[in-house]
Amino acid sequence: MQKYFFIKSFLSGLLFLTFIGLLIPIPDPLFDHPSATVLESREGQLLGARIATDGQWRFPPLDSLPDNYVKCLLEFEDRHFYHHPGINPFSIARAVRQNIKAKKIVSGGSTITMQISRMAMGNKSRTIAQKLIEMWLSLRIELKYSKTEILMLYAHNAPFGGNVVGISAAAWRYYGRSPHHLSWAEAANLAVLPNAPGLAFPGKNEIKLLGKRNRVLSELAKDAIIDKTTYRLSLAEALPSKPKKLPAITPHLLDRCIKDGLAQKTIISTIDNSTQNIVNEVVNAHYIIYKFKHIHNAAAIVADIESGEVLAYVGNVATDRKMDHGQHVDIINSRRSPGSLLKPILYALTIDHGLITPYQLLPDIPVFYQGFAPQNFDKQFKGAVPANQALRSSLNVPFVSLLKDYGYEKFHHELSHMGLKSLDKPASHYGLSIILGGGEVTLWEMAGLYAGMVRNLQSFNRNKGENRYQTNDFRPLSYVISNDDPDVVRIADSRISASATWHMLKAMQELRRPDAESNWQQFSNSKSIAWKTGTSYGHKDAWAVGLNSKYVVGVWIGNADGEGRPDLVGVSAAAPLMFRIFETLDGDAIFQMPVADMALMKICKQSGSKASKICPDTEVLPIAKNVSSTAACNHHQIIHLDETNTFKVNSICYPIQKMNIVPWFILPPAQAWYYKKFNANYAEPPDYLSGCAPQANEIMEMIYPKKFTKVFVPIEIDGQQGKVVFEAAHRNPETKVFWFLDDQYVGETKQIHQMGLFPSTGRHQLSLVDDKGRELSVVFEAINDRKF
Repeated sequence: MQKYFFIKSFLSGLLFLTFIGLLIPIPDPLFDHPSATVLESREGQLLGARIATDGQWRFPPLDSLPDNYVKCLLEFEDRHFYHHPGINPFSIARAVRQNIKAKKIVSGGSTITMQISRMAMGNKSRTIAQKLIEMWLSLRIELKYSKTEILMLYAHNAPFGGNVVGISAAAWRYYGRSPHHLSWAEAANLAVLPNAPGLAFPGKNEIKLLGKRNRVLSELAKDAIIDKTTYRLSLAEALPSKPKKLPAITPHLLDRCIKDGLAQKTIISTIDNSTQNIVNEVVNAHYIIYKFKHIHNAAAIVADIESGEVLAYVGNVATDRKMDHGQHVDIINSRRSPGSLLKPILYALTIDHGLITPYQLLPDIPVFYQGFAPQNFDKQFKGAVPANQALRSSLNVPFVSLLKDYGYEKFHHELSHMGLKSLDKPASHYGLSIILGGGEVTLWEMAGLYAGMVRNLQSFNRNKGENRYQTNDFRPLSYVISNDDPDVVRIADSRISASATWHMLKAMQELRRPDAESNWQQFSNSKSIAWKTGTSYGHKDAWAVGLNSKYVVGVWIGNADGEGRPDLVGVSAAAPLMFRIFETLDGDAIFQMPVADMALMKICKQSGSKASKICPDTEVLPIAKNVSSTAACNHHQIIHLDETNTFKVNSICYPIQKMNIVPWFILPPAQAWYYKKFNANYAEPPDYLSGCAPQANEIMEMIYPKKFTKVFVPIEIDGQQGKVVFEAAHRNPETKVFWFLDDQYVGETKQIHQMGLFPSTGRHQLSLVDDKGRELSVVFEAINDRKF
């Protein structure tokens, strides 16, 4: 009786200890190892990966395991997996028998769950005590996790040789494909590999590995899991060689993912694998040409306009192992000077605010704004240029004058709200130079901004009723697939009207292609594109942004370290690359006119402004509704001629009843002086009849300086005061103009009215008198370095 009581007490104690043991919590998570960062295309193709911080290729867990791998794994490791609680007594008994017979440990009888326990505990030495602990942990694992979850734990943490851990990393490293695309032979090979990864893995002891794989395939065939044909074909498959290099198709985007807080995750990107590979090839082929010109970096981005999803992301050219030229720098996300890329935006905004018509003449003459003296790329001035032509020719001076009228503070505010967050300094920091690249932006932002402009137009044309715009038209591009539907709210007004956007895109479509693409019309697959280039000061950055109705393409060429090169010109360096990328894309630049936001307006053909009552030659054109508030043409003026239409007259010198009243196209003197060089049909008003003296400001105009301007006087290397060049314009270039500084005669000019003077610091008066006695004066202040 005492014996039975002892046995009963022992069993009760054992059951109690077992119950207590099962209540003891196990680590959560069971495996706390770092993962690699994995980037995939929208189709699931691997674009690149960064190794885990512990030096292991351990990919983040999959959502599911491939069925063929699971069947191979259970056939090889644990055929009774679904029928035991984590411990298989029959397997343990068989292992004990084999070990006794062999007089050494040749089998552990471990289930898949027990192998997980062993891995979770750090693969400690095999002892009876350790085995008991693993058995206890296996029971706890089976209580906590489902059978599917247990298989996932094993597959993602099993060793596959070297520093390869988990089925995902193994599939890519050994076969260069996703686990879900493995053949039966490949799945069988990966099922047996963790059994002894140190003894048998690809490239080492391959006969032993092949034997294990084929035994699994044989059992699958016997159980009719695979048919005979599949079995024979699987046996014929060779083992993989040494681990393959992982793809590095978008290395800069992968780096960006990590910086954006997506490390140790599998990122399903918006990248289209085919588009990415094509753009990679095009960019690198273009780079090969330019590296011999000491231009070492290039970047390109392609995005779908409607969704805003990035389809290709080339942050820089492929790394050159021999030379480090900053190829690791992600140019797409780097701040650079955009040159002229913001001119179309200003063009659209000024139309939207009724400041100009698309065809209105803008001044193109030398200007000086607080020491800022912009120049056109060709160093010439055309006097006056239609706004759309100024955009097509990317003239600097007209757009600086336009920004002055619009307000750089307002422009900076609008750009910030339309997505250019890189312009994070106060507007005063940039001033008027912002329109010429005085502020740094990213290629990512610029592509997103132009995509937003097209979306804005397309929303208006697609939606009906009063609320035709959408709140999310201007939004950043995206590179991660999102299953969340954005909250789209339709609104009545946008940051910019659809009609102004349409005028902008129309002007951008009329740009001439670069010389290298001058025969583009001959290409059967050439498409219509709206595009713009930019060249930064010092030839450090060459940009091109292009649009059709489906895609935006952004391109940058230059040196990551900021070194300027004379060949870095947007139209010749960046634009050809942009066009070659567009040749690989479908779609045309078909931008539907937003009829509901347009109005017919009578336009003066000569000035491009809204026609006044005296404009003699007009045409009716569809114009943005907001332009109706713009000022009427002021270039056509009524002049009074004598009865022979030979001389101008006035009531002081000529009978009113004999005067002929004629509307005449008249530009200000400075504009006229440059304008007539390029426009032979421009006719100056006739001279005044003798005795009918005109006002001086009708005949002469000071170009530099303007009234009350501060003039900077340079100090030369020898410490002496330098020369300042002053300039004026006269309607009649043949007229002599006499120059006086503070009433002291300093010289005369004819045709080109420029005079180099040496004013001392302080306030001065400059006076000009032509040979008819007409006088023009301006007061200015001379300053130099010594005053700062």
